[in-house]
Amino acid sequence: MANPYSNLPSKSFWKTAVSEKNAFNLENLYEKKFEIGRADRIATAGSCFAQHVGTNLHLRGFNVVDVEPAPSYLSAAEARDSGYGIYSARYGNVYTVRQMLQLLTDARSATVRDEDFLLKNDRYIDLLRPGIESAGYDSLEEAKYNRLSHLEHVVELFSGIDVFVFTFGLTEAWINKVSGTVYPICPDTLTDTTSGNYRFHNFTYDEIIGDFRALQALLRQSLPELRFLLTVSPVPLTATASKNHVLVATTYSKAVLRAVCGALEAESASVDYFPSFEVITASLTRGVFYEPNLRAVNPTGVSRAMAVFFGELDRNPPAAAVGRPAATAAEDAEARKEEVVCEEILLEAFAR
Repeated sequence: MANPYSNLPSKSFWKTAVSEKNAFNLENLYEKKFEIGRADRIATAGSCFAQHVGTNLHLRGFNVVDVEPAPSYLSAAEARDSGYGIYSARYGNVYTVRQMLQLLTDARSATVRDEDFLLKNDRYIDLLRPGIESAGYDSLEEAKYNRLSHLEHVVELFSGIDVFVFTFGLTEAWINKVSGTVYPICPDTLTDTTSGNYRFHNFTYDEIIGDFRALQALLRQSLPELRFLLTVSPVPLTATASKNHVLVATTYSKAVLRAVCGALEAESASVDYFPSFEVITASLTRGVFYEPNLRAVNPTGVSRAMAVFFGELDRNPPAAAVGRPAATAAEDAEARKEEVVCEEILLEAFAR
């Protein structure tokens, strides 16, 4: 007798798809919704884990755009320390969708606010990019000039891309009480003070999906055929200001972000979701893909997530991609050497 489950494939059942597998032979986790060719112009942004996606795309010969490259006089290490080459522009980690929407809105209006710079040790820090020139600028004028120059690059970036890869990282954020500006990290943690200028906010499902739809609409004004590839970072929160246990706060954050991605992917043929979160956090992995701190994803985990992604992305590739379907062992090793830049890790200093 037939029923709706009679003819489903093995991937549809926990026994055959999960419990009889191990962390390294899970199959059919990802089916690409659209092709991404080597000639497609790709922009990357998001939380820390997004850096792995961008690095591996580049090493495998994909056209990851970098509109804000490092000056030639900097060494590779100096360039990375200054925020170059991490994403497609020098915006650092973008942990929330609201922050991404704000960046694009500021870029298009050339908006630079005085209150987004913090004076510390006679140097001005860009609070929207605290990991960029972390030693700060000599003057407020220099800091504002550099931010305005960065925003011009952001406009350039989002004027000519084919694919936007975005990794959802957090729901928690700190917001300027007057301007409403969202920051990647609480500004008070940079001075170890409580200024009273910022309020904590934990974004809801409705807020996040609304922000992303607004971001889509804004981008499609000039890029009507733009495709989106979404992921959710498998990296837990370093700390939470929600008053919940950090494990509970992390579960809330990732559940909401995953739900948002599911809804966005389901409603549009031009939005795809890659399950890097599931690859790393699945129960059958038994935590093998995390470092001893149970937070940072180890090189084996990164390598496994990228193998799943590129195993599908380069399946039946277009003619232009034939001949380079995957990275070499040397390239994989190079990708694993890259140290992820993550401002949120600074919060560990406040643990007691």
